[in-house]
Formats: sequence, structure tokens, C-alpha cells
Amino acid sequence: MSSPVNADPKKIILSIGGGIAAYKSAALCSGLVQSPASFEVHVAMTHSAKEFIGPATLAALSGRPVADAVFQPDRPLGAHIELAENADLMIVAPATANLISAFATGRADDLISTLYLQVTCPVFVAPAMSSAMWEKPSVQRNVATLRDDGCQFIGPESGWLSCRRKGDGRMSEPDTILSTLESVFS
Repeated sequence: MSSPVNADPKKIILSIGGGIAAYKSAALCSGLVQSPASFEVHVAMTHSAKEFIGPATLAALSGRPVADAVFQPDRPLGAHIELAENADLMIVAPATANLISAFATGRADDLISTLYLQVTCPVFVAPAMSSAMWEKPSVQRNVATLRDDGCQFIGPESGWLSCRRKGDGRMSEPDTILSTLESVFS
């Protein structure tokens, strides 16, 4: 099935952090590619994310090579620079406590945190972590900083968590994230 033809597809950077919710990013990637909004999806992932989902899956779903390091032979200017160029939106899903902290403090020690500093487009963050982590004052301070910096949050939701408990910190479902992103361009 071919994707819709649009003279101006929107370049979306799907950034995947290293949490168990990374498995949901495959469905999000597929939904973005198939969206009538006509998205051109570029995937970036942390090394930790590859412990939960493979780059081959995301490359097949997006139809593009996956970036997983700042320095890659196929991206001579640096993956963060090449991905950020002409990006219309960056979605970080899942956004781990580590990524949120890096963004809030300006730390650039992996591809996603470096990419965050490089992009000039809107950034959406879909947090995913245990409720204990989500409720930590330091995480909430970092979230407040990112909100003040203009990041928009999708979730987290309350529900069953991978730590075998119910609570806040569950990443929003791919359909929820997709509909939010589609509404940005409608």
C-alpha cells in the first residue's frame, strides 16, 4: 500500500529512548508513515533503545535508515545536524527520565540529546517511566523546565507499568500520540 501523495510532506523525527515502552514506537512509526497527513519519518534512537527494539524494524517501517550515533559514516555532517535540517517536528517517545534530564540541563552526550539541542522545530515529549520516577521532584522540575522551554507533553497516562504496578508514568498509546501530532498540521 502506498502512502498518500502530498506536495509538502512534513519531516518528523521520531526519537526513541531506552525504556520498555520503546516497543510502542514501532506502532507509532507505522501510524505516522500511513497517516493521511503525509509524514516523512526519520528515526533516531539511543543505544539503550536498541535493547528494547531493533533498528531493522524501524528502518522497515519508516523506509529510511535509522540513526543511532552522532557520528555515522553515512551522515558526514553528523546525524544530529542532518536529521535536524528542515525538520517540522520532533517527537520523543518514549522520553525516559534520563532524556528529560539531558534536555532540561542542556547535556548532549548521545544522539537524541544532541539532536534536541540542534532542532529548531517544535518538540513533543511522551514520557515513560515508573510512577516512583515520574513523581520525583527532580523529574518534575525537569518537566517544568521543558514546558517553560516550549516543549509540549503528551502524557504520561496512568495504568499498568512494566514494574508490575499501576500508577502514573505509562507512555500514551501510539494512536493518542499520532492524533495529537496530526492535529498540529491540520
